[in-house]
Amino acid sequence: MIPQDQALKGRFTAITIGRPHLVFGTSMETEVGESFDTAYVAMGCFWGAERKFWELAGVVVTSVGYQGGFTPNPTYEEVCTGKTGHAEVVKVVFDPKQISYEAILQCFFENHNPTEGFRQGNDIGTQYRSAIYTVGDNQAASAESVVASYGERLRAAGYGVITTELTSAGPFYLAEEYHQQYLIANPNGYCGLGSTGVACPVGLSTN
Repeated sequence: MIPQDQALKGRFTAITIGRPHLVFGTSMETEVGESFDTAYVAMGCFWGAERKFWELAGVVVTSVGYQGGFTPNPTYEEVCTGKTGHAEVVKVVFDPKQISYEAILQCFFENHNPTEGFRQGNDIGTQYRSAIYTVGDNQAASAESVVASYGERLRAAGYGVITTELTSAGPFYLAEEYHQQYLIANPNGYCGLGSTGVACPVGLSTN
């Protein structure tokens, strides 16, 4: 990871998305209501990762962007240099009456390898790291519990220690429009997600 004092300076102007969400048809810029919760996860290239979450019942809207680093309003090209400190992140807005935060984490863990450090498969770099950026104490406690229980299962299956970054969510910066819902706009597009094949011990019960 690049030290903060060596990170790119970035800019004040945020990236904007002019079109609606390609799956839900809702605005990508609208603030969500208080009845919904938000999860932030990183699991490698965000193109394939976003699709995993918009397919879940109870998810209201998704978007991809950059989080966990230092550079304000970075571009994709800047993030790929490793000089911003950001990870490629999926923002998942969901209805907790229909799907639990733990079920979001289950989808997260079962669709990538959280033991690979700064990479996912052939995608290498700090922006491809596994991460959970939590909102509030309840999410933090749930994430810690799931990491501990899933780590035991991974070790039993012969995998190494979970390297998932687990910390409070900082600023989330939307990625450029062409990254949003990439696999809808590009049905044969690249998806580098891989799975360990180890089930995550989390039920699908709702809060």
